[in-house]
Amino acid sequence: MRRLGAASGGTLALDSNTERQGPESCGVFCRKHATMNPNAVMRDPITLEDHQNSRWVIEPVLRLLDCCQESDGGVAMVITTVERARDLPRPPAVITAAVQGAAHDGEMMTSYYRDDITGLPEMGVVAEKLWRDSGLKPTDIQTAFLYDHFTPFVFAQLEELGFCGRGEAKDFATIERLSLGGSLPINTNGGLLGEAYIHGMNGITEGVRQVRGTSCNQVEGVEHVLVTSGTGVPTSALILAPAG
Repeated sequence: MRRLGAASGGTLALDSNTERQGPESCGVFCRKHATMNPNAVMRDPITLEDHQNSRWVIEPVLRLLDCCQESDGGVAMVITTVERARDLPRPPAVITAAVQGAAHDGEMMTSYYRDDITGLPEMGVVAEKLWRDSGLKPTDIQTAFLYDHFTPFVFAQLEELGFCGRGEAKDFATIERLSLGGSLPINTNGGLLGEAYIHGMNGITEGVRQVRGTSCNQVEGVEHVLVTSGTGVPTSALILAPAG
């Protein structure tokens, strides 16, 4: 998977002219959010300089602080009808839409043999279905959990999901915009880079917390939360919302 991250990240950097001037911001704001999360494993804040001083894992694309940790942990969810959920002690988070997607010429873990690896076509398939089924659009999302096993994939997801255009993530994904208080705070629990790598399941739990208003880094006025799953492979996403 690191090879896929490196191949995609390197090609994305060249395609968008980032020259390493962008994906590292993901590690910074994820750690920033993790400092406020008592359950996070990686709670020490980092700076862009810290990132640039971390050792190469795959040169010239992935440094150590571009890569998520390996974690032991678990997540439990109870999924039932909205009617039943209304009678439970805690406010429910309603699944507004949930979709899966695969793309042409994809493989389970080695999709870097495609002619074009500057994007994530599986996530593009998911995005089209997600916005269609939910009746929503990217501007209706107040916060999101984007699967951040390697930082370059966050850039690609922002583009495939329509939050910005192709090649624009390098300008869109600023620390200010994607941190708490910005226009699209993401991975408010610290993400896979900061909280823990529970294969994205902790993204769903953070989405539920945001809907309930119980997150350590609560976003104001949450009406819709987007959560994505593993990227670079057949993937999925869902949108959560409060019960009306």
